[in-house]
Amino acid sequence: MGSMACSGRTGGVAGGRSNDRESDSEYDLARDSWLRRGDARDGLTHVLRSVEIDDDNSDAHHLAALIYLDLCVKSTQDCRFADAEAHAKRALRLRADFREARNTLGVVLIHEKKLNEAISVLEPLTRDILYATPESAWGNLGWAYLQVGRVDDAQQALQRSVAAQPKFCVGYFRLGLVQERKGLPEAAIESFTNALQADSRCAGLQDALLHRAKNNLSQARPDPARIDLSRCVELSLATLAGKECRFILQKLK
Repeated sequence: MGSMACSGRTGGVAGGRSNDRESDSEYDLARDSWLRRGDARDGLTHVLRSVEIDDDNSDAHHLAALIYLDLCVKSTQDCRFADAEAHAKRALRLRADFREARNTLGVVLIHEKKLNEAISVLEPLTRDILYATPESAWGNLGWAYLQVGRVDDAQQALQRSVAAQPKFCVGYFRLGLVQERKGLPEAAIESFTNALQADSRCAGLQDALLHRAKNNLSQARPDPARIDLSRCVELSLATLAGKECRFILQKLK
């Protein structure tokens, strides 16, 4: 999820050092709540307290952006993309070389449909040899390219993402979407299969199951499609993918 080590900042006066320590303490509590206990709301409470104590804590601003993003994934009611954007930008203003925050900002901008701005944020990151996870930058850039209709650029970026990290299942999934858009169902099926098999944590990627099933149906192969749709439904009916899988599966019966 990016760099979330304590900032190790030191103030120039005793009061400044005290504020730094208090802000870092709240930051650590936020990380523990969100990452270890899975409580995004409590994590957000602590991280907002951290930046209230010290608005120059770049790590805390980045963590706030990440938690806001997580809340958006879990609930549209709790989604605050504007706040995520503000915290990511503040982190970057404080540390211009904060590469993880730049990638996070790109993701937020994509969600906000500020696609050209996202591309301008992400393109320099793909050229930054010091960024430790280039697959993320390439994968997110490809995602943005796809949404603005730059399909060939999207394909090249996503191929770069999985070349950089062969276990990057999201990169394979987005590459499959590109191939699907280009009318290449067999290539898309292969990419969705790679997405599901690239890493053991990716086997439950519902969207990959859904899209692999759709492409198999387009090639008149209902049996493997049924298997994927059934697996998708078993995983969850609370998601949009799960609901669509059930709808298609019911039509096949």
